[in-house]
Amino acid sequence: MSSLNFSGDIDKFSGEMSEVDVQIVTSGGLRIPAHSAVLAAASTVLENILARPGKRRSSERTIRILGVPCDAVSVFIRFLYSSKCTEEQMKRHGIHLLALSHVYLVPQLKQRCTKGLAERLTIENAVDLLQLARLCDAPDLYLKSMKFLSSNFKKVEETEGWKFLQQHDPWLELEILQFMDEAELRKKRTRRHKLELSLYLQLSEAMDCLEHICTEGCTSVGPLDKEPSIKRQPCSKFDTCQGLQFLIRHFATCKRRTNGGCLRCKRMWQILRLHASICDQPNDCQVPLCRQFKLKVQQKGDDELWKSLVRKVVSARAMSSLSLPKRKREEEPKMDLNHHQVMNFRLAA
Repeated sequence: MSSLNFSGDIDKFSGEMSEVDVQIVTSGGLRIPAHSAVLAAASTVLENILARPGKRRSSERTIRILGVPCDAVSVFIRFLYSSKCTEEQMKRHGIHLLALSHVYLVPQLKQRCTKGLAERLTIENAVDLLQLARLCDAPDLYLKSMKFLSSNFKKVEETEGWKFLQQHDPWLELEILQFMDEAELRKKRTRRHKLELSLYLQLSEAMDCLEHICTEGCTSVGPLDKEPSIKRQPCSKFDTCQGLQFLIRHFATCKRRTNGGCLRCKRMWQILRLHASICDQPNDCQVPLCRQFKLKVQQKGDDELWKSLVRKVVSARAMSSLSLPKRKREEEPKMDLNHHQVMNFRLAA
């Protein structure tokens, strides 16, 4: 049997400890001297092994760590003494160190290995690390390996590791395919949610512009008691405000509105109704038909679909307000709601 002299390292990390009283024996016959007190303090599994009564009466105790390369065992024992592992050691022995840290319950090393291996994911080793993460109960590495494999599946399925997996571990293959399906569904839900949120934010902005137009007036549309001014500074929400003004001008002059045959007029009716559902000052509000819509809701109520829309627009409005810097919120124009009897728009010639 060969022997490795750890005396220098042991003296460095153990100070004035007693002489070594344990020999770690590896698969290659390497014998690593160690202190039972250090091993027991670092690992409850090693502590239990050391506490077992020996079959032979001898002052020297041995612990066999087999099935792992000698160098990896050496690095493992060094870590128990120093709690340190270099990048080079992690690069060379990370897989075996993760297995050892799992078997002997060394959480600090396991965390270090999980992080180190996740940073070294490649097309070639993704399947192996996924299998190892599952065997060693390393959820962080498992999830990162799954995501990496899912993102690079076309290349991974050409590797020998994937072909071996298909032949020998169909359950893990099924897990991977299910994860990919769920990931795609999550992406679709996220895209749909973003589109919906964008719509609610646009409607929230339209509500702000409608109040702005009806209380202050803008470039071509305003309340009856105020002349629209083309000298006004550019509106902070110019695109939405301009589009709403075009819609209002059409709504005021459309001849098909009464017959319900105009889609743009229907859209304007919905905007006015949405405003009324949100407005909390109908008696002082200058937006046309606000109070009438409120009375109609009190008499007949709203359907659940409309109530849901109102809640989401209100939520988007609150989110939009909170996302503005404090100074910007203070600079936003204050709506003057002191006029009571404005029932129509004034349109610029």
